[in-house]
Amino acid sequence: MNENDISRVIVDVCYQIHVELGPGLLESVYEEILFQELINAGMIVERQKSLPVVWRGQELNLTYRTDLIVENKVIIEIKSVKEIHPVYPKQLLTYLKLSNLKLGLLINFNSPLIKTGITRIVNGL
Repeated sequence: MNENDISRVIVDVCYQIHVELGPGLLESVYEEILFQELINAGMIVERQKSLPVVWRGQELNLTYRTDLIVENKVIIEIKSVKEIHPVYPKQLLTYLKLSNLKLGLLINFNSPLIKTGITRIVNGL
């Protein structure tokens, strides 16, 4: 599956979760449910994976943690906030650059409609 195929599965699962649970829960709840549902859909999913920080060829003693990485191709950053702060898409783009991945989905489960809560972030896709 390519990044776009994977993202279609992710968006569909997010829609199902949002229809059943609605907005208003903690990010950790949506993360756990999304993790389980993607695994149930046959996807390979890594949760809270550490990404090393490399500065001028030297790996620093620092890491970032991604919420979910699906099929080692798509990073999911989960939020449950009133509105998306401008730094969130930039944060996801940085994760994409650090991991050399091409597609990220910023998903705000606190949106009245999940389709308005999903933002695609690309890194050379």
